[in-house]
Amino acid sequence: MHRLYLITDRTQTAGRPLLAVVAQALEGGVRMVQLREKDLSSRDFFALATELRQLTNEYNARLIINDRIDCALAVRADGVHLGVSSIPVVSARTVLGKDFLIGYSAHSVSEALQAEQDGADFITFGPVFDTPSKRQYGAPLGVDALSDAVQAISIPLYALGGVKLSDIPALLKTKCSGIALISAVLTANDPRTATKELITALGK
Repeated sequence: MHRLYLITDRTQTAGRPLLAVVAQALEGGVRMVQLREKDLSSRDFFALATELRQLTNEYNARLIINDRIDCALAVRADGVHLGVSSIPVVSARTVLGKDFLIGYSAHSVSEALQAEQDGADFITFGPVFDTPSKRQYGAPLGVDALSDAVQAISIPLYALGGVKLSDIPALLKTKCSGIALISAVLTANDPRTATKELITALGK
């Protein structure tokens, strides 16, 4: 699994086209992108997913589709990302088969354990720090809870929620597999450079 997991949010690109910003991140080295954009209609989401699949293919990068299993199959994505309001992981695995990646957004150690037991391939855990996109899930969980989750499960786990470049040393001490983020790349004046700096800080 790749250490930097980029999640899209076209409202955080400072008015720039989402695909152009993602392209710069791919140039910077990101190789795993989740298409989130929860507010789009199925038709518009599919159109964007189709374009993003073409773009990620150019860089040999994985495309993960948030929640919409039908769209993931239609565009031949590499996986889906599910959460508490999604179809259950077990049911998704039945539809998708063993070769599709299934990620899960966990907001507690118990949720992470359950997702692993149900057959998820990786977990995003958070929010570790405060972030507007995750405030509906309550107060930040903090680095200690992240460390507990890492120790509790055996599948890859990504720190999610308000992660910035300066946070990486503390996060790496937890032995998490990597970081999942939106704003640190999408809002950057130079997404390509921002991505390179994050990947360098994450190390091998």
